[in-house]
Amino acid sequence: MNVRRSSGIASLDTFSADVLPVGERSVLNEEAFHRMISLERKRTERSKKPFLLMLLDMGNHLHSEKNGKALDKILSALSLSTRETDVTGWYKNDSVVGVMFTEFGFDDRNTILSTMMTRVSETLRHNLSAQHFNQISISFHLFPEEWNHDIPERPSNPALYPDLIRRDNSKKFFCVVKRIMDTVFSAVALLLLSPLLLLIALAVKLTSKGPVFFQQKRVGQYGEQFVFLKFRSMYVNNDATAHKVFVRQLIAGQPAGNPSNGNGHAVYKLTKDPRITAVGAFIRKTSLDELPQFWNVLKGEMSLVGPRPAIAYEVEAYDIWHRRRVLEAKPGITGLWQVNGRSRIKFDDMVRLDLRYAKTWSPWMDLKILMRTPVAVVFGDGAY
Repeated sequence: MNVRRSSGIASLDTFSADVLPVGERSVLNEEAFHRMISLERKRTERSKKPFLLMLLDMGNHLHSEKNGKALDKILSALSLSTRETDVTGWYKNDSVVGVMFTEFGFDDRNTILSTMMTRVSETLRHNLSAQHFNQISISFHLFPEEWNHDIPERPSNPALYPDLIRRDNSKKFFCVVKRIMDTVFSAVALLLLSPLLLLIALAVKLTSKGPVFFQQKRVGQYGEQFVFLKFRSMYVNNDATAHKVFVRQLIAGQPAGNPSNGNGHAVYKLTKDPRITAVGAFIRKTSLDELPQFWNVLKGEMSLVGPRPAIAYEVEAYDIWHRRRVLEAKPGITGLWQVNGRSRIKFDDMVRLDLRYAKTWSPWMDLKILMRTPVAVVFGDGAY
């Protein structure tokens, strides 16, 4: 198959080792097709042009030699309803065929879905027997997805991220080690730090009205929400409007950075916040307000190391590529951002650090970040 992309990708001739012949047709194998989905997501992040992933689940009905001709007919029918710029491959070898429809010229999602459903369904119906047509399950998945943070379920569509699932499966042993580290370390920390936790709780309670803990819904991996814990550092019933405005401007790259305490460095965080109590200012500066998050780690909602968990209204302001920081790694108490300047780093650079961590993490890397964290805490580098 010689398919060339007008948007700059190399021809599929370069993936000849990844192309499998099926009857008179050739399709990308599973690994190569997953790789193409990943590349197309990144292309959409830049171009803002959506793509549509169509999956034809044939189950076990067409695996036998007897049904080989039916499979040829399906692939031939697909060629009638696809363009040269669309990519066909095995989403799941020998059972699920996928087609990526790219470079759409219109933005109405409902129009895209209804148009493609009608085109593909009619083509398959006219070229297959009723028996074979009824054995096929067709689903459509549009990227980027519309994330709805009003529901607790995962807003991201797993079908659009098979490469991440493959990556996690390849690191299963490391994932088990990471979870063991999280469980043991957080349990020991909660036990050993219990006197300090009690002292901080008393200080918070005795110096301002309100609960000891601040609880807030945060966005975890894959967009799933969880209840995030911190020691309360602000007065109760405060107005978060100023913070929401600042966060949206920060993500958009509008603030030039607030001046820090006379050291010449810009700070990309809301400073001199009137909502913060006197005790709150101290525990935020020393990161002591973060200690209750060991409970989130113990529950498996967070990890010791990873991107900071985002607030829902923050994620709503994300560019498409920013979402990868909440898709590709579980949120953590500390991470590359925390040990590399924290609030002195621009938002886009923070996201790039998170993505670098998600791509290259290992238990040894986690240990190195954990060893660097106390130094960052003691010197309060970028903490406000």
